[in-house]
This record gives sequence, structure tokens and C-alpha cells, in this order.
Amino acid sequence: MTNAIDLLKTRRSVKPMELIAPGPNPSELQTLLTIASRVPDHGKLTPWRFVVFEGEARKAAGEKIAAVFKAANPQASADQIDFERNRLARAPLVVAVVSRAGPHVKIPLWEQELSSGAAAMNLVTAAHALGYAASWLTEWYAYDRAALDALGLAPNEKIAGFVHIGTPARPPDDRPRPDLSQIVSRYGS
Repeated sequence: MTNAIDLLKTRRSVKPMELIAPGPNPSELQTLLTIASRVPDHGKLTPWRFVVFEGEARKAAGEKIAAVFKAANPQASADQIDFERNRLARAPLVVAVVSRAGPHVKIPLWEQELSSGAAAMNLVTAAHALGYAASWLTEWYAYDRAALDALGLAPNEKIAGFVHIGTPARPPDDRPRPDLSQIVSRYGS
């Protein structure tokens, strides 16, 4: 396995349309989800859960997304509707990280939401560690209540991200990263 620092230095998002089979096998998926759940969780609330979209379930969920899109956009072309239908079929595996953060007497909502984000990032990093690539996206249907309802989310739940996972079709290019001198300050300086 890659040295942890090298692993973190080389993690790169890959567009879902550039992710091909194979995706993680059942044992690897279990590992990915176990690692994704090992995040800071003040109060041990588990303010997130995972929904796995694999195989034909990706297309079944896509049908629901397309139906919501068509209802909201009656003028949409067949090509646009088909594009929406294939949203979750672009990569071999998609895992939705669902935030179920809620009011708590001691734990701020913000901390619970950050825990969901940490779970998504752990999932992305774990995929890279297993030799896959991933892309953490939200897109319109992550914010559309009708789409969330169609996908089976409870009224208090939100999508922290859809993590698309697969094998990169080609080695990913890196992108310019922020210059640390522009984003780091020292308190009191």
C-alpha cells in the first residue's frame, strides 16, 4: 500500500464519466464504508448514513431523478431527460452520504454536518487507497426536495454528497493547487 503521505498528496478527483469498471467488489465496499464511518462524531450521534447505488439500482434511481426533472421541466428534450436518467450510472458505484443532522442539546448542527463531510472525504480517500478513483458531487438533485423524497430520504435528511467510484479510464491529470502563502496566516502576525 502507498505511504499515507504520498497517498494524500496524490489524491485527485476524477469525473464520473471517466470512471469505468471495475468498481469495488463487495469486500472492498465493506472496507470503504467502514473507513468512511471512522470520522469525528461529537456525541456519537452518527449524524450520517450511506445509500449504495450499484448495478441496476443506479438506473432505477436514475429513472426517479429523470421523472422529477421532467415534472419540473416539461419543455425538456428527450436527450436532456436521458442525461438525467443516467446521472448515477456514469460510474460503476455511487455512494450517497446522507446527513441526518438535527437539533441536539449539546452538539451543534454545524458539527454534525461537518461529520457528514468528513465521512464523504474518508470515502474518497479510502477509494484512492484501494487503487480506485472517486468524485464527490452534489448536483441539482441533491438539493431538490422532490428528488430526495423520490430517492427515499426522510424529510430531515440532506445529501452531503454523491461519491462516484470506479477505475480511472486514464491516469488523472492534476490541477493547480492553492499557493500556501495565499491561504495560510499566522495568528498575531
